Amino acid sequence: MRALIVDDSRAVRSVIGRSVRELGFAAFEAGNGRDALQVLATEGAMELALVDWNMPEMSGYDFVCAVRANAAHSAMRIIMVTSESEMQRVVSALEAGANEYLMKPFTVDALRDKLVLTGVLDN
Repeated sequence: MRALIVDDSRAVRSVIGRSVRELGFAAFEAGNGRDALQVLATEGAMELALVDWNMPEMSGYDFVCAVRANAAHSAMRIIMVTSESEMQRVVSALEAGANEYLMKPFTVDALRDKLVLTGVLDN
């Protein structure tokens, strides 16, 4: 399985990458939504995207909207992984097509729980 990690912080991408590899995924990285769309165009469909909200050039929210407008990526599960805790942000992300929301910082167990909840991993 393949996961796309979209975050403008290289350190955060590294931490999340370690977590998803521990759970059996190959990890691909992008520093913003625009770069993430390019990764999808180059590498093809992914089972999972873990997306930060606040990024330069293209936000996580705009990335979710763009991905959900493309039927080729309709099966990809999207989890917003962010420090944004404002309830309206959570609602907006879910309405745009994110499958789940995970607050930073998080544990590998919390990530695993979200992956089971979204059907990416078996229990």
